[in-house]
Amino acid sequence: MSIEYLGLSEINGPLIVLEGVQDAAFEEIVEITVEGKEKKLGRIVEIYDDKAVIQVFEGTENMSLKNTHTKLTGHPMEIALSTSMLGRTFNGIGQPIDRLGPVVSDVKRNINGLPLNPVTREYPRNYINTGISAIDGLTTLIRGQKLPIFSGNGLPHDQLAAQIVKQASLGENSDEEFAIVFAAMGVKYDVAEFFRRTFEESGVSEHVAMFLNLANDPVVERLITPKVALTLAEYLAFDKGMHILVILTDMTSFAEAMREVSSSKGEIPSRKGFPGYLYSELATIYERAGIVKGVNGSVTQIPILTMPNDDITHPIPDLTGYITEGQIVLDRVMHGQAIYPPINVLPSLSRLMKDGIGEGYTRADHQDVANQLFSSYAKVGQARALASVIGEDELSPIDKKYLKFGIAFEKEYVGQGPNENRTIEQTLDLGWKLLGLLPKEELDRIDTKILDKYYVAAE
Repeated sequence: MSIEYLGLSEINGPLIVLEGVQDAAFEEIVEITVEGKEKKLGRIVEIYDDKAVIQVFEGTENMSLKNTHTKLTGHPMEIALSTSMLGRTFNGIGQPIDRLGPVVSDVKRNINGLPLNPVTREYPRNYINTGISAIDGLTTLIRGQKLPIFSGNGLPHDQLAAQIVKQASLGENSDEEFAIVFAAMGVKYDVAEFFRRTFEESGVSEHVAMFLNLANDPVVERLITPKVALTLAEYLAFDKGMHILVILTDMTSFAEAMREVSSSKGEIPSRKGFPGYLYSELATIYERAGIVKGVNGSVTQIPILTMPNDDITHPIPDLTGYITEGQIVLDRVMHGQAIYPPINVLPSLSRLMKDGIGEGYTRADHQDVANQLFSSYAKVGQARALASVIGEDELSPIDKKYLKFGIAFEKEYVGQGPNENRTIEQTLDLGWKLLGLLPKEELDRIDTKILDKYYVAAE
């Protein structure tokens, strides 16, 4: 027998307090009816004796202490799951917004998921091809990895995310099923429309499931969006054997929504006003990537976050860096030079890259080429610093060659068109072409046999 509670004892921002509650559970979903007609959903976030604090997803507008009826459902938030969700668009809590009707399925799952048992995890191998040289060649994305993109306000992370969705694949020779789950949190309407239009025009929308939480949608929805998206990703990967790439943008909006709700609850703030459990909340999302032994599918994550004031030590990128396996850093200076994508390769890395490239995966020379390009580009920075002190004309001939290499590397290798999709062979061959600008004796990070096979000096 379900009990319906009349009235509320308190309303505070997106939170309401209900008294006299019996048998309530943390994370339980409640159904709220306002003035007998408007229906809203909420979830219990705190319980004290017979008091329950409830987050209202649709916000507390039109609600008063007396006009509300609340009913406990007895279960946490669940979402119906089906492969037919690919090619469709949903709001932040998984309700269809594409006018194609509800998802019909017998399968329902708790959106909070279950942590993957570390013993059942399989070590990530094999790469995902994004068609972007700076990622594929130098910070390769591996299946089952979580590799965030650190961006800043005004940088083209949305364009980069759309390009990855359009171009991502398991490689030319793979016949395995691949799909993308895309979740946007707190984005403006024009940005959401840009994603939707881009996916439709490029013909990839059939294998993309989109979850959109717009900037004018309730803040509390933002806390649910990544969990709903990952629940679908886990179902497609571990039940249906597909390889799923999950793109989450913008995790900064997620963290700021958490800060807003936390302050409404009166919790003691930690660094920069964020709650002390920011780390564990981010970890529960990021750790839902991986491969399970004996299961064909995988979940790979690319969370995108905008660093406030371009500060990489801010709590959000700082904690994200602890949890994830590397990062791709976008650079404002390169963006100012009209280089797209403006990826700064020196602070970028992929910690799992070494185990998913090379012979049998990409090409035997991949690791050596990547090491040498990193090393040579680091020397470009030294040559530029020296040139700023003594002038370019006074540099040694080898330093001048490094300056020439640096310009070509940024313009031709890092820089590429927003619709340019390079194969891994094109990326590696381009790397060798640029290394040909340097004398052979400078290439000290490459095995001699590989060097003799691929090196051609530039004319």
